[in-house]
Amino acid sequence: MGRNRVVRRLEHDAKELDDALPSWLRPDGPESRFPVAIAILVAVGLQYSIPDAYGLHPRWLIPSLELVLLVVLVIVNPVRLSRSTTIGKYASYTLVAAITLDNAFSAGFLDYDIVTGKTGDDAIGLLTSGAAIYLTNVIAFGIWYWELDRGGPFARAAGKQIYPDFMFPQMANPELAKPNWTPTFVDYLYVSITNVVAFSPTDTMPLSKWAKALMTVQSVVALSTTALVIARAVNVLK
Repeated sequence: MGRNRVVRRLEHDAKELDDALPSWLRPDGPESRFPVAIAILVAVGLQYSIPDAYGLHPRWLIPSLELVLLVVLVIVNPVRLSRSTTIGKYASYTLVAAITLDNAFSAGFLDYDIVTGKTGDDAIGLLTSGAAIYLTNVIAFGIWYWELDRGGPFARAAGKQIYPDFMFPQMANPELAKPNWTPTFVDYLYVSITNVVAFSPTDTMPLSKWAKALMTVQSVVALSTTALVIARAVNVLK
């Protein structure tokens, strides 16, 4: 009887500890593949829309590589991110790195042409190219944040990492969120959007050094391109 009471007491204490654990630290079900896959397809489409003058050559190479890597990721985890593999990990990192690199070069080429006066008087084309680079920047860094925070989607789902790289409002105020709340790709995409709109963190704070560094790089790319494109377009339209 004494042993049974001890077991029941331990089970009760374990349940209380589990109930006290924040939802974002608990093991959770696998995240859906679709939101990030759609974002990648949009980014590839935006890359194809940027004029050849502002991209790496051959222009089709990097976007095509990204599509191949996306196919690999879909094969590994078609619907939900339930299986963590080495090939999937490196394919995912390579894909987002390719998007980021291609977009950074496009931003650099566009900024250079604006500064040196080589963009001509096509204000619509200038604004369109700038918007494509701006939106691709949002998607690329949203994926970076999603891929790296607390070890990535697989580690977060398993509850392996207890120290967050991003502090979401629902973490600091769990009473404002549903009991089963955990950050998903849409949350990280929102962080990316607010970072380039406000050029600083808004409701979600970066905690780790890499998170602060990435947000800084994203803001610099967005600010330099946006300021130059708008200034040049306004000058052309006068």
